[in-house]
Amino acid sequence: MATPVYHIGEYRFSPEEFLPGKLFEAITDVRVDRPEIILEEARKRRKRPRLTLDGKLVILATDHPGRRVTGLGADDPLGMGDRHSYLARALRVLTTPGCDGIMGTTDFMEDLLIVSVLVRESGGASFIDDKVLVGCMNRGGQAGVAGEIDDRFTSFTARQLKRMNFDGGKLMYRLDPEDDRTIKAISDCAQAVTELYREDLYAFLEPMSVRRKKDGGYETVKTIEALVRDAGAAAALGESSGRTFLKLSYTEGYDRVARATTLPILMLGGPPREDPTSILRDFTAGMKAGANVRGVMVGRNVSFAATEDPRALAAAVCGIVHDNLTTDASLDRLAAERGNQMDLFAPWR
Repeated sequence: MATPVYHIGEYRFSPEEFLPGKLFEAITDVRVDRPEIILEEARKRRKRPRLTLDGKLVILATDHPGRRVTGLGADDPLGMGDRHSYLARALRVLTTPGCDGIMGTTDFMEDLLIVSVLVRESGGASFIDDKVLVGCMNRGGQAGVAGEIDDRFTSFTARQLKRMNFDGGKLMYRLDPEDDRTIKAISDCAQAVTELYREDLYAFLEPMSVRRKKDGGYETVKTIEALVRDAGAAAALGESSGRTFLKLSYTEGYDRVARATTLPILMLGGPPREDPTSILRDFTAGMKAGANVRGVMVGRNVSFAATEDPRALAAAVCGIVHDNLTTDASLDRLAAERGNQMDLFAPWR
């Protein structure tokens, strides 16, 4: 079989074509006139009997703007600051067959719930039934602000996640060996793991070793040594690890990272790449690294792929995770899904 050839720039996704402006503008109307339907929609959605259907997960992360992170490279510093585009791309991924769920801050997840109501009221089917909904808990470490290492809990609480019928909470800490505020951030995450466990909710915990950059801010340390130590330390947080998933960046030699813990691991893919083939190669390799590597939590590397349809790239990722596709086979699926289901919200045009 010939190896698929990926052509950069084949497809340009149009957020406005997929998510009609009329539907997007109606979100604010609901916030003003009917805010009570947010909680109602969350409580009435149909939940899965178990978190995973096959022991694996593909979850989309949408919490970057909550930390003042809006850039998509030097040429587009506000790319993720357009909520219409951001929401359209997230919905494009979430409605892809095989995508298990979504994670976001309070405002974004409530936008999603409002759209769900509006779609159902216009005769459409629910797109959140049987999906895994995860609330982001700590975004207080605002990017570029002095002291951002102290990433305080400023979004969802475990109590509210339970009240809203969600499945779990996402939390993270940055570990800078030269900054003692790291200890507080780790302690806060340990408390959150405990609170989620007591509510029978899952914790999606991301430990991240970082180093200070000369021009300010932090860069992630993705060495095997750092990831192995981060995995071992994060797994020990909270009064129980029974409902904890670890989120760990992928790097070569991931089998050594997988051996650091028995907790299930979701891979992170990092920022968007011009050619998404490399993302698919990484995830293919990562899924073979160990039995506890159970999927991915993707973000802008899929939803904001510059030269690709988010649905098509998400379908390729889902194929790797759920169907054990090779990289070449996932590229075939990408090509087959490109541009499909653009009329999902057609009644609102």
